[in-house]
Amino acid sequence: MHAKNLFDYAVIRVMPKVEREEFINVGVIVFCKAEKFLQVKYLLDDKRLQAFSPDLDIDAVSKNLKAIEEICLGSKAGGAIGELDIASRFRWLTATRSTVIQSSKVHPGYTQDAAKTLEKLFAQLVL
Repeated sequence: MHAKNLFDYAVIRVMPKVEREEFINVGVIVFCKAEKFLQVKYLLDDKRLQAFSPDLDIDAVSKNLKAIEEICLGSKAGGAIGELDIASRFRWLTATRSTVIQSSKVHPGYTQDAAKTLEKLFAQLVL
């Protein structure tokens, strides 16, 4: 049996009108230091987002979600933030913001497999 490792996660939200504090969950970020794991999984449901906010710029949302993915991967496309160590990238991605793309508070847990945990959380919190 594999050891259980501490992990943290946050839900990625699209909040078209920040002042209204209404949002749709579109993704999940999972960080597990022991597994050197930092990944995001998201679903951009254009029809759902347009129904929620007809004037939302879906292309801008898509580009921002792709940037989050590049930062998680630590790729050069993630810019200066993408070059930080894995824990710093996670903290930067989950910092409190007043923008259209936000993350929830960070929640901890234990996992035996961070990739499976990401899939489970995505199914529970986004789909």
